[in-house]
Amino acid sequence: DDAEPDVLAYMTFPKEHRAKLHSTNPIERLNGEIKRRTEVVGIFPNEGAITRLIGAILMEQSDEWAVQRARYMTLETMAPLSDNPIVMLSAVPGA
Repeated sequence: DDAEPDVLAYMTFPKEHRAKLHSTNPIERLNGEIKRRTEVVGIFPNEGAITRLIGAILMEQSDEWAVQRARYMTLETMAPLSDNPIVMLSAVPGA
């Protein structure tokens, strides 16, 4: 009973986001891609090398999500949830 607010926190988001929030599929797929690409390398010469590879993978995934036809969550639907004025301005065309 004490955990009810935490368990139902996703219900405070807009209706179109709820189905996406309760699924772990996108993060599992991303973690699988990171694992696949790091296993190809095998041994990294230093911590910076793995940080660069994983950073590149994350930037690539971010780009794919940004241009995907059926985007995971659009900036326009996320803007009302943000207090960040940059996000809010970016979501409004011509502003």
